[in-house]
Amino acid sequence: MTNLSKEFSAALFDLAMDEKREEEVLEELKLVKSVFDVTPGALSTLASPAIPRTERLALMESSLKDQVSQTVISFLAVLISRGGIRNFDDCLKGYEEMYNSAKKLSTAKVVSAVELTDAEKEKLLSQLEKKLGRTIYLECSVDETLLGGLKVEVDGKVMDGSLKHRLQQIKEVMNA
Repeated sequence: MTNLSKEFSAALFDLAMDEKREEEVLEELKLVKSVFDVTPGALSTLASPAIPRTERLALMESSLKDQVSQTVISFLAVLISRGGIRNFDDCLKGYEEMYNSAKKLSTAKVVSAVELTDAEKEKLLSQLEKKLGRTIYLECSVDETLLGGLKVEVDGKVMDGSLKHRLQQIKEVMNA
């Protein structure tokens, strides 16, 4: 993420906090991302120096004015005017990180050798929330190469309790 993206994200988050609309702005940014994702060329059109800035701003505003707030319209206008619209995804990511940090929310990426049952997910969720003091959302996936156990990543920290990892540790000790 560029410094410019971080600055834009922080400014928008501060404004959203002042307006007490942090969650609404996040949802609107996600909506804009989905529009960019399903509209090929939209982002490159808004970033194109070949199209006059006034036309790009008018296009963006007319396309989104009924879907997002004036706060988000103004944010996008600043990105277009300053040549930062190509970094929109980074701005969204930065905003989301600030939102999650402020609201004490984290996503735990859980990888297991087999599909976890609902009871196992609930137990893991409860333990993680208790240990970390945050609200946790689980993203579960299966990797049969783990052989057994779990691998959990939360906020960049990895807890690897997989059988594959333990066997690797034993192998390293035996080869030392």
